[in-house]
Amino acid sequence: MATDLVLYSYWRSSAAYRVRIALNLKGLSYETRPVHLLRDGGEQHAEGYRMINPQELIPCLLDGDRVITQSLAIMEYLDEMYPEPETALLPVDARSRAQVRALAMAVTCDIHPLGNLRVLQQLEAQFGAGEEQRATWSRHWIATGFKAMEAMLTDNAATGRYCHGETPGMADACLVPQVYNALRWKLPMENYPTLWRIYQACNELDAFRLAAPEGQPDAP
Repeated sequence: MATDLVLYSYWRSSAAYRVRIALNLKGLSYETRPVHLLRDGGEQHAEGYRMINPQELIPCLLDGDRVITQSLAIMEYLDEMYPEPETALLPVDARSRAQVRALAMAVTCDIHPLGNLRVLQQLEAQFGAGEEQRATWSRHWIATGFKAMEAMLTDNAATGRYCHGETPGMADACLVPQVYNALRWKLPMENYPTLWRIYQACNELDAFRLAAPEGQPDAP
């Protein structure tokens, strides 16, 4: 589907990763504009980008003259602007939508913020945390969140091949980048068999494979 969508992204940003998945699931074409989060102190802090997104965060989506920030808001915007049923990121009924949002927020509100780049940088700057200490911190909070998500999904009648039923959606778009981060921080996944099964199922799909960090134009 031809669109005028532009995504400000960084190859290893899990928040941008989940939006790339969502765009692919919706079948939407888009232009990638890389923002390097480390070069020159972080290009997200440069005046030009700050004028686009005052939060100085990735991702940011442009749809013509509209600017949409925050990954969950972007995904819901895409679902509402391009509401094709076969590519819906959220289910139709209210209870199911609430469940999918809860799973997505377990990642985006509870796990991800504690391991975000600026948090890890502050741990280093303020408390002198080294690489192993930052890794221990990250593993702790990912494990805490994954334990809860595993319980939310296991033996739940709504759980199918994916987080909700047999079609991937918003919750899966949030889960996969967080598992990628968990592997990066060397968190063992054997305690989360349902999450691991869903992660593997998702990565059989082009929408997820094409969004992977290593395949992005700004990947080193």
